[in-house]
Amino acid sequence: MQATYDSILRLTHLTGLIPAWIGYAVLTFIVAIGVATLAALVPIIMVWVERKVSADIQDRIGPNRVGPYGLLQTIADAVKLLTKENITPARADALLHLFGPALVFTGVYAPLVAVAWAKGFAVADLNVGVLYMLAITSLTVIGIIMAGWSSNNKWSLLGGMRGAAQIISYEIPNGLAVLTVIVLAGTLNMNELAQAQSGGVQTWFVFRSPFTLVAFFLYLTSSLAETNRVPFDIPEAESELVSGYHTEYSGMRWALFMMSEYVEMLVVNAIAVTLFLGGWSGILPGTPLLGGWFWFLLKVAALMYVQVWLRFTLPRLRVDQLMYAGWKVLVPFGFVTMLGAAAQVLLGETGQRVMSAIAWLMFAAFVAMVVRRARATGHVPRRLSELSRRAAA
Repeated sequence: MQATYDSILRLTHLTGLIPAWIGYAVLTFIVAIGVATLAALVPIIMVWVERKVSADIQDRIGPNRVGPYGLLQTIADAVKLLTKENITPARADALLHLFGPALVFTGVYAPLVAVAWAKGFAVADLNVGVLYMLAITSLTVIGIIMAGWSSNNKWSLLGGMRGAAQIISYEIPNGLAVLTVIVLAGTLNMNELAQAQSGGVQTWFVFRSPFTLVAFFLYLTSSLAETNRVPFDIPEAESELVSGYHTEYSGMRWALFMMSEYVEMLVVNAIAVTLFLGGWSGILPGTPLLGGWFWFLLKVAALMYVQVWLRFTLPRLRVDQLMYAGWKVLVPFGFVTMLGAAAQVLLGETGQRVMSAIAWLMFAAFVAMVVRRARATGHVPRRLSELSRRAAA
């Protein structure tokens, strides 16, 4: 908010009506209220969207009774949860049972203050904004373990331990993917990262190098694991663990877990948009149409839709598959992308172009090899060819 802050300083200096710090405090308060309102609306909107998307994928109608198009169904559910009794099991640790969802809630809402929603529009313009957001979101694993252990339920404990193992495994490729962009940008400030990509879609970090392109998909995959979304919803596996770490929760405490999941989706996608997809900048160079906040929220909404779409498309992984993918696939690729980006920076501008061209060729060869291998196995291409024949007929 530095640009807005400078404007307030000039305005108060000219008018002399109020001190500059009061104007800045009021502006910060207004922005904070706006962000808190958005964070409160996201779970309500996303529950309805998820129900409608799942219904569309499964050839159903979805909510259509309460309000037009079922828009008030989520509000009715929220009222129900607020009026339900919060039950604490007799042999549970009551204090930790209470603080578990509160800590998860805090860990996903606190990072919102560092998000650069538009140019100069953030509650706190931190020099280490990316580091702050990654550090604060890691608090959720403590809340998950606390909730699972304090419930005195074996299914909850297993869910908490699975959540801890999963987040620890996928924090590493997540951090390596983030470092790939940080090495190229040379900053941890969210506003500066978005500003570095303000020259149009061709300047977005995801398209600057094959290393950042791979890092983008690494980040999206690891963010699914961090938010416990399918195919990485192992800590909450209903077919195995009832509901996992929140099995013994009800009422508003259970609602805090559900709200936190959707807000965490907002946080991880906000980081992805800022790091890889240009932040608040538009597709074309120049001033973004309708303001930077429009493009930022549009990109975040698109990524959230992809997460919802994957939930009703992919099956849940087994625990061993989860660990294999994290440690033996994503971590090695993460190191390659980070070291490749570091080499690009060390080689200078000419070296970057040469290395980027070589890397793009290697990436194209890799994709061609994967496609050729898929054709040899006859799985996906056979289905695609069958679909094309049916369409032609």
